[in-house]
Amino acid sequence: MGQSTDYLVVGAGIVGLAVARELRKRYPKLRITILEKEAAVGHHASGRNSGVLHSGIYYGGGTVKARVCTQGARRMKAFAAEHGIHCHHTGKIIIATSPEDLATLERLQENARHNGVRIEVLDEQGIRQIEPFAGVFQQGIYCLDTAVIDAKAVLYKLVALLQDDDVSIVFNAQVIAVDIPARTVKTPQGEWHYGYLFNCAGAFADQVARYFERGLDYALLPFKGIYFKLHPQRNPMVRANIYPVPNMGQPFLGVHVTRSIHGEVYAGPTAIPALGRENYGMLQGAKWGESWRTGYALSRMYRANRHNFRKLVHSELGKYRKKDFLASVNKLLPDLTGEDLVPCDKVGIRPQLVNIRENRLEMEFILEQSPDSLHVLNAISPAFTSALALAEWIVDQAHHHAPRPAT
Repeated sequence: MGQSTDYLVVGAGIVGLAVARELRKRYPKLRITILEKEAAVGHHASGRNSGVLHSGIYYGGGTVKARVCTQGARRMKAFAAEHGIHCHHTGKIIIATSPEDLATLERLQENARHNGVRIEVLDEQGIRQIEPFAGVFQQGIYCLDTAVIDAKAVLYKLVALLQDDDVSIVFNAQVIAVDIPARTVKTPQGEWHYGYLFNCAGAFADQVARYFERGLDYALLPFKGIYFKLHPQRNPMVRANIYPVPNMGQPFLGVHVTRSIHGEVYAGPTAIPALGRENYGMLQGAKWGESWRTGYALSRMYRANRHNFRKLVHSELGKYRKKDFLASVNKLLPDLTGEDLVPCDKVGIRPQLVNIRENRLEMEFILEQSPDSLHVLNAISPAFTSALALAEWIVDQAHHHAPRPAT
């Protein structure tokens, strides 16, 4: 027979945990269960997060990302203060490194005005008062609201709070089959009969969605983020966070330098096409069938070349070479040398949603629904920053689908 639950959440990353928390706030007496395929939380994107709480400056007014990022950052800071989680209100600078960046800086200023983001526009001298070693061209933006948080501590606290509120979290419970008419999910830990299901499976959300005949126009392609760490003697060169002006046609922010909550300074990440959704090492986690499908989708996008995709691929693949990686970092820190960049084991996989029908990268959070399920297909950056507000929006989209009794 299996077990029954009113709400079933697939995935115990930051989005799944936040959705379960929002459900418990709204429905204190209903049964809520989270299924997590790993043995603990934090194995993948949520636990490998840089911990940077973004301000919302990158997203155009009126977008979902703009709204939930700004609100989510405020709520995450309040959550940290309430529960004693380390959160450093460091701010960050976004700097022009060439004349071509100045127009984009103006666009970012407009976003800040629309989204209620506190910024200061500074000249070179003003930027160097904040980050003395930054290689700025004429102008930059100081984002006062950016912070850095202990990401894993957030996950662990959410798990503890949910379990205290009688939310069941089942580990080693990967979804392996779904019976849609019976509203039943099968896992290695048994079967669950649900009233309503939220698919928050992160890098595997598209695969889970296909069990429900949803997300058929999309695929999540893995991009690997590789980092270097600054040598301890050069660590003082960075006080907080230095970011380049981004390419607004791409979902990646470019190589940046960030002081973590524990004091290390990291340079990265790359956005290199990966060989699998868990391909953290050179070949570790590579799945050749998945690699073939990823390569096929990437080749179609390469031929279509929307938003100058070929240039992105060429640039990112080059960063496997340390000298090319250093060239990206030198735009931000001109005095840094190759010896100052120390290899480290920090690596992440960013699952980027691609519209395989139109051969384009999707920039916005995307949901698809069935009568008994909702699928979060593109929970990428700034999902960690946004999580507490994003979860409210996700549950709002499903509110008119009141869960039918699971038994």
